[in-house]
Amino acid sequence: MWILIAIISALPLSWGQHPDLQIFRTDEEIVIDGNLDEQAYGKFRNSQPPFHQQFPIDTGYANSPTEFFMTYDDEKIYVCMKLYSNAKKYVVTSLKRDYSFTGSDNVSILFDTYNDQNNAFLFGMNALGVRREALISNGGTVRGDFASSWDNKWEGEAKDHGDHWVAEFAIPFKTLRYKEGSTHWRFNSYRWDTEHNEISTWNHIPQNQIIMNLAHMGSLQWDEPLKKPGTNISLIPYATTSVLRDFDDPTQSQAQVGAAIGGDAKIAVTPGLNLDLTINPDFSQVEVDEQVTNLDRFEVFFPEKRQFFLENADLFGGFGNRRVNPFFSRRIG
Repeated sequence: MWILIAIISALPLSWGQHPDLQIFRTDEEIVIDGNLDEQAYGKFRNSQPPFHQQFPIDTGYANSPTEFFMTYDDEKIYVCMKLYSNAKKYVVTSLKRDYSFTGSDNVSILFDTYNDQNNAFLFGMNALGVRREALISNGGTVRGDFASSWDNKWEGEAKDHGDHWVAEFAIPFKTLRYKEGSTHWRFNSYRWDTEHNEISTWNHIPQNQIIMNLAHMGSLQWDEPLKKPGTNISLIPYATTSVLRDFDDPTQSQAQVGAAIGGDAKIAVTPGLNLDLTINPDFSQVEVDEQVTNLDRFEVFFPEKRQFFLENADLFGGFGNRRVNPFFSRRIG
């Protein structure tokens, strides 16, 4: 009787937790081509436990196996995902960057670099190599914690190999934020497989939890403390010109020509402090909003896409409380 109770008590731990991953530095040049042929990936120590189903059920393993391999050098971390499938054709619903996770063959990886279960960086790719990236805040417990408007520089490539497809990521350390001397991060990965219409995750996530919940992650152990990535400086300039003439105004005999320049700058002062600068803000370089026809009496809320306002927006926009929003300038109505 006591043996049976001990076995049942141990089941949640063995089911919900994976052993630590160990990642090793390499001097080999990694080519981002969707091929798993670099020797450095072979040094990645991972017992490759199967991914867990999260949908349609969360009590079994994924029907199609998923494997991943990691390595890093002085500048980037490399992740190569090997996703098996018997489908002869993969489903991709959009070729637009920052595509929706739902309904297409794709995979995402998450890094909680501060090990705080509160913030994470997400990078994803579908079977045709279309990429997406996002910031996750407030633990990722509701969909509003997912900020896909965050954009940054990284490389990725996908390739079809018949019985499987490969998604290869190369993410610069400068793109991420972490403490100098870090020896471990928290990590997870999740996949949508259209062949079986299932969602699977590396670290088990119960179905009553949202797929990006940061409370359910494994541990990524580095073979040596991470060095400071260097100063991350992002410059986004713009230049505009205009030609205007009011033909109803008899005093205007010719067109009026105008011009303006300006831009944004983001400088990482410390791993947790950014200096945001803007000169003559016009935001002409910001991605255009989707066209919306508003026929009701309520305001339209467009998502924030200006980089100046994006990073740490969860703190300055809501002060950590979803019910508080002291300032939001993207209201039209």
